[in-house]
Amino acid sequence: MKSIREALENLAENIGRRDQRTAIGFDAFLERVVANPQQLMRNIFQLFHDMIYYYVGEGVDEYPDDPESIHFVCYDCERLFVQGADRPFFADRIFANRLVNLSRSMESSAQQNKIYIFEGPPGCGKSTFLNNLLMKFEQYANSEEGLRYETVWRLDRSVLGAGAGLGEVMPLAERLARALDPEGAQEGLAPDRPDICRLSDRILEIPCPSHDHPILMIPKQYRRAFLDDLFENSEFKWHLSDDKEYEWVFRDDACTICRSLYDALLSRLKKPHELFKMIFARPYTFSRRLGEGISVFNPGDRPMKQAVMGNPMLQRGINAVLNDSNLVKYVFSEYAKTNDGVYALMDIKSHNTERLIELHNIISEGVHKVEDIEENVKSLLLAVMNPEDKRNIEVFQSFSDRIEYITIPYVMDMKTEVEIYRNIFGLHIEESFLPRVLRNFARVIISTRLNPRSAALTEWIPEPQRYRLYCDKDLLLLKMEIYTGVIPTWLTEEDRKRLTAKRRRRILAESEAEGKKGISGRDSIKLFNKFFSTYNREDKLIDMSDLFQFFERYVADHKRVIPEGFLESLQRMYDYTVLQEVKESLYFYNEEQISRDVQNYMFAVNFEIGSVETSRFTGDKLEITEEFLSSLETRLIGAGAGDRKRRDFRRDVQREYTSQTLPQEILIEGRDVTETQLYQSLYERYVYNLKEKVLDPFLDNENFRRAIKDYGREDFKTYDKRIRGDVEFLIANLMKKYHYSQQGAKEVCIYVIDKKLAGKFAAAD
Repeated sequence: MKSIREALENLAENIGRRDQRTAIGFDAFLERVVANPQQLMRNIFQLFHDMIYYYVGEGVDEYPDDPESIHFVCYDCERLFVQGADRPFFADRIFANRLVNLSRSMESSAQQNKIYIFEGPPGCGKSTFLNNLLMKFEQYANSEEGLRYETVWRLDRSVLGAGAGLGEVMPLAERLARALDPEGAQEGLAPDRPDICRLSDRILEIPCPSHDHPILMIPKQYRRAFLDDLFENSEFKWHLSDDKEYEWVFRDDACTICRSLYDALLSRLKKPHELFKMIFARPYTFSRRLGEGISVFNPGDRPMKQAVMGNPMLQRGINAVLNDSNLVKYVFSEYAKTNDGVYALMDIKSHNTERLIELHNIISEGVHKVEDIEENVKSLLLAVMNPEDKRNIEVFQSFSDRIEYITIPYVMDMKTEVEIYRNIFGLHIEESFLPRVLRNFARVIISTRLNPRSAALTEWIPEPQRYRLYCDKDLLLLKMEIYTGVIPTWLTEEDRKRLTAKRRRRILAESEAEGKKGISGRDSIKLFNKFFSTYNREDKLIDMSDLFQFFERYVADHKRVIPEGFLESLQRMYDYTVLQEVKESLYFYNEEQISRDVQNYMFAVNFEIGSVETSRFTGDKLEITEEFLSSLETRLIGAGAGDRKRRDFRRDVQREYTSQTLPQEILIEGRDVTETQLYQSLYERYVYNLKEKVLDPFLDNENFRRAIKDYGREDFKTYDKRIRGDVEFLIANLMKKYHYSQQGAKEVCIYVIDKKLAGKFAAAD
């Protein structure tokens, strides 16, 4: 019982702290505005921008110092679309940038009435996107960070000298509530909160059905002067005067009901300051379920039978207080409930087509006729639509300049595609794959969503065959990297420099026409489920052979879905990459010895065969013979070089040494020999050739292959000490440098050996 009592007390205390529904007087509201103007002087468009920024943040630019950067930033949308969502939506980098740019355009410019339509193919997650977006918008708008105020009128009968008591028109439920809460019904101000007015029977509360901002109660012609006085010479005053985002403050009118109340009260009271005592501000509370601030309509939702809404009891109260039945007509439409909020259509078809057509005049003029009065509509209008439904609105040409389309494509970022699989099938799935294979599955899926030809990439790289070890002939793998925000390291320095901001924009602009076809989001999940369930085994990790086999069967049943030659290119890129990883992991070299060899060679080529000299760089005594020079040249230019090639190479080194290295870099510039261009070039050659041949001693050594398979078992101890050392060194480096598991490191080594990848790429070179 004690725990129940404590739980209830804590609940009551937490609810008590949340006074968001409490109305405050106009003076108190203005005090809060002066203290925090950026937050309390926001319209719906600024609020939407702030919501996006709150959940997404600044983003990360991986190339901040790049002079050709186009600020294609990595935004983390997890808090916006994933956390707390029943059905997460995963925004790839392209769409995340579109959404953030849209919110910035809303925040930084004067808003025309528009409808923003998010267009995308079936299965791209449009409905999930909008539902999650509105869920987070509602949470933000009802939080302290998203707080905004709306207008409430409190008409005091004693001040107005009204005849009839309000008890006659007050709803029975409200009278009962006040009878049960005599303290709350006390007249006057709360002693502990002088800014909060408690209601009594002589007060009639009239909420603005259009949720007008309290500052709009000041007549437009007096508003600028009033705000100049209010903010004096603060920094915000200059933003208010100059920034487009605050034009609404001076442009917008109060709703017809509030304007009628203002005129009627001013006529009765004659004293404006008495009038403003009857204006209160309360937090604008959003509720999608109640249709307050957020309304979402599905195509099957039938139009409301009652086009005009009102409150007969409240209308009688207004008439009683003002002693007139015509001064204020408390009538409004469904659009008032989402004024300065969000009105959303889920798919433009069936009844939603009618709703969109009805929005035509509202979008054009910003007003809606309710009986004989005009109602202001300043809402954020959103919709999602399939491409084929465009025909439902294309007949209305005058609509075209009032619609802004934002494309939601199928995912074209492999990281995001993998994240979808991880979310649905569990984070553990990566443990079943060799590194890169899971991402390669995503690459195959994304290849079906891209256009096979890219004018921007062809203009940038007219000879793609130069990158045959890293890319496909259509450069789709390169485009995927760029869509992910990565500039591949395998690009030459020349091509890297030619990737200007203009070229990047052209490449990204092509994404507007992509992601509308190919394997959909739903189908990719089904395919992955089939692939994973087919090849996942406890005793073996999923490798590229499995992936290639799976998609070859898929291509046989679905012609022309995967671009021609793409699978082969992906296989080649993977094979070359893992070969380099194994070589790098097996390669062990003595840096000091390589450096001495290079310095001695640079020195020795300047002397005749048969001479004996002491190197000026290392102090080694050198017997300069053909065998001595040839052995070093084998490591510098490869064992396959003939006599003529070695002589030409030797002559070129000697010429550069005598013309540039010694007289210019060493003697004039004072560089150490290891800092010269010739040394660095020879050093890189030496290391490269060592790595290229590092596997040669092991390729035909069956004991080496068996030792890899037996690594981690008792049988491993039976192998020769040298083989054990090489295998241990190889496995440890693969795990440390490339994050393989022990099983993954063993399997990738066997893969490289069994596929004879070293010979395959040696022949290709």
